[in-house]
Amino acid sequence: MWDPVIDRLARERDVIAVDMPGFGGSPPLDGGAPAPAADLAAAIARFLREELGLERPHVAGNSLGGWVALELGLQGAARTVTAIAPAGLWRGGLAPKRYVARGVAKAVLPALPLLMAASGGRRAALMSTTAHPERIPPAAARRLVRAYALAPGFEAASDAMRAGAFGGLGRIAVPVTLVWPELDRLVRRPDHVPPQIHEIALPGAGHMPTWDDPAAVAAALLEGSSR
Repeated sequence: MWDPVIDRLARERDVIAVDMPGFGGSPPLDGGAPAPAADLAAAIARFLREELGLERPHVAGNSLGGWVALELGLQGAARTVTAIAPAGLWRGGLAPKRYVARGVAKAVLPALPLLMAASGGRRAALMSTTAHPERIPPAAARRLVRAYALAPGFEAASDAMRAGAFGGLGRIAVPVTLVWPELDRLVRRPDHVPPQIHEIALPGAGHMPTWDDPAAVAAALLEGSSR
């Protein structure tokens, strides 16, 4: 999902894109047990510190990744935090979810090249997370759907995310920027945030905005990491 943004950021920053535990090439935590955002953040902090020798980098994330970024800030493992449409800023836990759409995504994997070649197929698959699925090239759309369908830690992380909430926003001691896509269908912007939190609106963008407006997303991340 970060592909359209990385090169824009790399002109001004050293950029590291990680696979969270249980996603992409990273194994799940604890053999697939529920993975709270705080545990995911602690694992990422250890990786950055022990494997890459990095202490307190600027961090950014989207959705669950935004919550993980906030946890990194709360744990003292980040220099700044930029969270795009972060999960967890709801008042209480959400109801459990059945993963019907994920089952459908797994079922259509053999036909994915054909489905994602058509703009209608990309819209059907990605309209809940992006405002402009037509802007996503077919190859990138295939990678997005395949990553969603096959991530071994997805359901454990999602279950843990929905069961809790993040209450530490006012206790993060480093600059925090919250980025709110205007057309987000999945996460609602809170009515109130602590006064020290900086907020940015992304017009015309959906919950996963990196393909909707990569220039605006990159600008928001650079602004957040400059505070």
